[in-house]
Amino acid sequence: MGSIPHRSVLTRRTLCAVAALALTGTLAACSSSSSGSANSAALTVDSAPSSIFDGIQLGKPYSKPDLTLTDADGASFNLVKGTEGKLTLLYFGYTHCPDVCPTTMATLASAIRALPAAQTAKIQVVFVSTDPDRDTPAVLKAWLGQYNLGFIGLTGSFATIQKGASALGIDVEAPVKQADGGYTVTHGAEVVAFDPAGKAYVVYTAGATVGQITHDIPLILAGRDG
Repeated sequence: MGSIPHRSVLTRRTLCAVAALALTGTLAACSSSSSGSANSAALTVDSAPSSIFDGIQLGKPYSKPDLTLTDADGASFNLVKGTEGKLTLLYFGYTHCPDVCPTTMATLASAIRALPAAQTAKIQVVFVSTDPDRDTPAVLKAWLGQYNLGFIGLTGSFATIQKGASALGIDVEAPVKQADGGYTVTHGAEVVAFDPAGKAYVVYTAGATVGQITHDIPLILAGRDG
């Protein structure tokens, strides 16, 4: 299996401040043969060091994208309506991903287990497939069930998925089948945290820890925006 290159996808207001804070975004080009192409989409983050969050504070809040896709039970699912009133942790990835996607789901599952039940009842993790042809509802259900039976998996039109990711500044590229039968699937590796009102102020890049997430969730639930 080939290596997985990681490229920055977060633009920042002040480069010197970013260097000092060492805030790094990642993009995973996951494949069994070669890497994907260059990417242009970018989340804008706040380089100010005064954030109350352990995650990376966004330079401007993002609204939850109005995506309608198919869930792991084969039913139509609208992201805005289906997660209304929930703190929503949204991730774009795919089930054949060799490391960044399973690691991220495992981290989110561990964070949720570490929180009080009163808080976990208000959280929803949503995994949107960037490889929808292979990630059928049944595949998503079995894969996500390894981490948490409550995680929602969505699949459907790639164009719809790409549009939803782009609205958040997350780059997603169409899967490319290689001559050797392998696939290159390039996708942003950020978890975007939306508060119960549907606004995102915080993002977690690959490598975020359980402690960072559990520190921030009570603040987000309390309506803090940094």
